[in-house]
Amino acid sequence: MKLDAHQHFWNYNPSEYGWISEDMGGLRRDFTPRDLADAQAPIGFDGSIAVQARMTLEETRWLLELSDNCDRIKGVVGYVELCSPAAGEQIDRFKEHPKCVGFRHVVHDEPDDNFMLRKDFRRGLRELSDRSLVYDLLLFEKHLPVALEIVREFPNLRFVLDHISKPLIKDGILTPWEANICELARCENVTCKLSGMVTEADWAAWTPNELRPYLDVVLEAFGPKRMMIGSDWPVCLVADTYDRVMKVVIDYVSELSPDEQARILGGTCREVYGI
Repeated sequence: MKLDAHQHFWNYNPSEYGWISEDMGGLRRDFTPRDLADAQAPIGFDGSIAVQARMTLEETRWLLELSDNCDRIKGVVGYVELCSPAAGEQIDRFKEHPKCVGFRHVVHDEPDDNFMLRKDFRRGLRELSDRSLVYDLLLFEKHLPVALEIVREFPNLRFVLDHISKPLIKDGILTPWEANICELARCENVTCKLSGMVTEADWAAWTPNELRPYLDVVLEAFGPKRMMIGSDWPVCLVADTYDRVMKVVIDYVSELSPDEQARILGGTCREVYGI
């Protein structure tokens, strides 16, 4: 089974998707499971993990309802108020759904770079750890040192690093991202999504060769058993089509063994998210 480990759905309205700027005008419409199925068909992918795009409980409910009517949605990474005293109750309510596989907070939009060190947020992570769920790390590369502290504090919580933590690809900068990624990868409870790279490059002029040094780093750091392909669709459409974005990783891992390719193209996703 080939799985896209990271994509989004939404019914667009400007008040709830203010981050979609004018230069991302193509994203200002609805994106549905049917749209994704049409995009996946040419490259033979069987399903996906739907990930929250708004920090609302309502969206988590909506994504789980979508998954009830779509077999291709294999899991949902939703949102709960991890800083709230009610976090455990919210988690329990959603985790009863068989396709609820984890949760995420949009950390890179928080004004405090040390947000994850807040006592109330760490209490929320403890609630996830106690329930054997997954937490997706949505970060900029500058947040990696703090993420390392958190990952070490919760060795029994499974973490998934989204978008290889958004390094400065457009500027061709590898340091200190490379050293921090390698240190994070020493923690066996972290896996890495090969996603979101094209949107950190020059949307109009990126090339697969431009992304390769960053792929080389994460492959060396995490190894094939702890990596999974993701599109970040439909956000990736600002830079290129679904199939071309996915083919960056598909072509890159074609140099690996069949078993290693199978891990990255679906096996790791299934294992980590319990699909």
